[in-house]
Amino acid sequence: MNDGQHLPQPSHNRGRAAFRRAVFRGLGVFLPPLLTVLILIWVISTTKSYIIEPLMYAAREGLVWATADIHDGFPQAKPTDQKVNVNGYVYRQLHNGTFIPELVYDRVKQSFGSDVMPAGGEDIYRRYVELTVLRPYYAIPLFLAIFVLLLYLLGKFITVDVGGYFMNLLESGIRRLPLVRNVYSAAKQISDFIFADREFEFTRIVAVEFPRKGTWQLGFVTGEGLAEVRTAVPEPLLTVLIPYSPLPITGCTIIVRKSECIDLNITFDQACEYIVSCGVVVPSMRLGQMRSTPALPENNS
Repeated sequence: MNDGQHLPQPSHNRGRAAFRRAVFRGLGVFLPPLLTVLILIWVISTTKSYIIEPLMYAAREGLVWATADIHDGFPQAKPTDQKVNVNGYVYRQLHNGTFIPELVYDRVKQSFGSDVMPAGGEDIYRRYVELTVLRPYYAIPLFLAIFVLLLYLLGKFITVDVGGYFMNLLESGIRRLPLVRNVYSAAKQISDFIFADREFEFTRIVAVEFPRKGTWQLGFVTGEGLAEVRTAVPEPLLTVLIPYSPLPITGCTIIVRKSECIDLNITFDQACEYIVSCGVVVPSMRLGQMRSTPALPENNS
């Protein structure tokens, strides 16, 4: 038998291979919606924990402080009286000896049912505010709208000279803190790269030979390289972010010659889809439709 002739695979090996292919295909169908749901759950839980709940807490404490009608006692009330009428309003005596309006007490008592009521008037008022004013289906959309409005006003404020001045003062103060300045600087760079209005960086996609000749990688142009490198290299340079699959937010930054980059006729979204899918999702505009940066004509003289 010739060495190049392959023996037929046993049926159980073919069955295992078919099983693995089917499992991976099912995983490919199941994984995208699963990741989408997990990301949405993370966004919702993060928003709830760090935005909604602090706003709800602040609003509840403010309303309790402004509206709580709690009295240590009344002259006409006896220690054994559970209720006392004061100017037409009925107050209920709590276990700690303070009095609150009976209307508030009954509303909270109805929600607790057979459970033990809070002993203090402030705790009862916190529950009362949650039941009457801060209902989730009213409060959460309202607080989200307020948060978006605050972001809008902050963005408008930063664009004017006074806002920019105060923002620079704040950043200069943060950069003086030993540990905080490193974290803030990294977060600032990431947010500026994602949210800044720099259309050039998001639309120019190139292909470069990285990490070695003959191996091509997609990259996002982010600048023109460091000044020292531009001085040492007598030709135009580009700073390119090389994203890694399957998460394009991770990667490395390289400086390459402009003549060694190939501009690609694809959008930023198409490049991200190609990277996230590990090359499975090919942009509708073929990668072969590329335009190389024209090289300078050689001097044959």
